[in-house]
Amino acid sequence: MMTLGCPKNRVDSEVMLGTLRHRGYTLVQEASDAEVIVVNTCAFIGPAKQESVDSILEMAELKKSGACQTLVVTGCLSQRYGEELAKEMPEVDHFLGTSAYAQIGDLLAAEASPRQVIPDPDYIHDANTPRINSMPKYTAYLKISEGCDNACAFCIIPTLRGGQRSRTIDDIVAEAKQLADSGVQELNLVAQDLTAYGHDLPGRPKLHDLLKALVQVDVKWIRLHYAYPRIFPDELIDVMASEPKIARYLDMPVQHVSDKLLLSMKRGRNSEFLKGLLTKLRERVPGLVMRTSLIVGLPGETEEDFEMLKEFVKTQRFERLGVFQYSDEEGTAAYDLPDKVPQKTIERRWREVMAIQKRINREQNKKLVGKRLEVLVEGPAPETEHLLVGRHQGQAPDIDGMVYINDGLAYPGELVTVEVTEAHDYDLVARVVERPDPKQREHTARDAHPAPLPLSVMQRPAPRAE
Repeated sequence: MMTLGCPKNRVDSEVMLGTLRHRGYTLVQEASDAEVIVVNTCAFIGPAKQESVDSILEMAELKKSGACQTLVVTGCLSQRYGEELAKEMPEVDHFLGTSAYAQIGDLLAAEASPRQVIPDPDYIHDANTPRINSMPKYTAYLKISEGCDNACAFCIIPTLRGGQRSRTIDDIVAEAKQLADSGVQELNLVAQDLTAYGHDLPGRPKLHDLLKALVQVDVKWIRLHYAYPRIFPDELIDVMASEPKIARYLDMPVQHVSDKLLLSMKRGRNSEFLKGLLTKLRERVPGLVMRTSLIVGLPGETEEDFEMLKEFVKTQRFERLGVFQYSDEEGTAAYDLPDKVPQKTIERRWREVMAIQKRINREQNKKLVGKRLEVLVEGPAPETEHLLVGRHQGQAPDIDGMVYINDGLAYPGELVTVEVTEAHDYDLVARVVERPDPKQREHTARDAHPAPLPLSVMQRPAPRAE
């Protein structure tokens, strides 16, 4: 299984793996040993599409040199370009769309199965769907909804993933309990639009209602990703501030600060609202680590707009920030906008914002030297001079920096207190000053980090914003 793109795609891959294992398939570590290879693709922006195509062709070579007999392509690229891909890639045996991935077991079992299964996107898994967590034992993604009802001008996701489909609170809690029982200590909530959760369900439950139920599950941290800023009620901020299990971390993409561009992006809110929300979050959730995403180079972005964006970054001093270079995607409203920005200008603007953020990162990390942090240990730190590596609450898996530990020992999956001794642009160095009591350490070693499954999930994130 090769997974490209976002964590939401990873969850889809984990459902496919669980489905296939349930059907009797054996999971192998090396792609060259696999009789069936699945490439779960991303098609969000141009570089992601190219990475997907390159990966498919790379895996197709194993039909010549490896054990591969069946090559399956799933995900957003199949959903978007299924017919074209089928014509251009005869080496691929099956193409599955974004709502067909759970059918992979039936597809492979059938004697005469269709080459393309690309229905309208309307599916989301539930707590009863087989799933294998491909992350380390102590952490997992929890997808609470699929699809999106927003119509952002630059985004193709609603076309590829369909409209909003929220899972019920009971169903999400049931899966969270299953993950906790398997040793997970950190739940990372993901959706296309986290804060829109529940508006499509009977009774219209809200995200804060879900969080109040999830904090009853036996995990340490619950982290919030992709919280669209259009709807952000005070009740949600109250839960974030009052519940210790809610990590002091919020991933909230704001995209821009120019009112003109926010309007053309169809974001639904203006800069005054965004700045006021950011101020309120900072005031009411002490120690909050904010991650956001910005876009440079949207059609119509002038140098004046860009200067406003740079000043916004300098003023807000986000702890985590990614910047996307605008990608002109057919099928989006922005594709038809006039006044395209030259690619060289887009690249220059990207470099300028990232340089500003790099300085901010360094300054903020230096302030942590001498401070004590609770760190979730991930394991040894190979190819470095350090002993261990882990993350604190403000560091999400895969996308943020790390804490390297050069003094002290701990088990993978163990929460330890460290003192920060060095600060770098994105990472920290620390020493262990406190570990759990011996009984908890014994439990962690025995239950939270068993021998790994015979499983290979090659996670290749789509080109990131940083």
